[in-house]
Amino acid sequence: MAETDNNAPSMPTLQVLTQYTKDLSFENPGAPESLAPAGQPQIGIQIGVNARPIRDGDYEVELKIEAKAERGGKTLFAVELAYAGIFRAQNVAQETIHPFIMIECPRMLFPFARQIVADTVRNGGFPPLMIDPVDFVTLYRDRMAKTQPSNVLAS
Repeated sequence: MAETDNNAPSMPTLQVLTQYTKDLSFENPGAPESLAPAGQPQIGIQIGVNARPIRDGDYEVELKIEAKAERGGKTLFAVELAYAGIFRAQNVAQETIHPFIMIECPRMLFPFARQIVADTVRNGGFPPLMIDPVDFVTLYRDRMAKTQPSNVLAS
């Protein structure tokens, strides 16, 4: 860890260098019939996070959101978004970099991705899909319980 003038350890920092849409897909296969109001659809949402180092201390983190609405066994709409950012992590201990990147970065990306999904669904003729806040700590723990921690973030 880097030290400041008073010999106290520097605090870990996370800087957003850029963020961007990597991939966006919207399908409205039953239009215009699917746009008629006919009760609440069943909506399924899946969220995933991937990360990879790109330079010393810089990481690309990708937040994937997939949502599908169905009514009566027919797809009303499907939206898939891969929203990413480049982050710079400094003064983070190697043993904590993986959870730091996989929890804090998607937490910062989520509000922007959520808005893109809401706008895309609304522009497709449906009420905006407002995704509930995501607990990225629980998402990370669940992922780690299912798989061994990857070395994807090893520098």
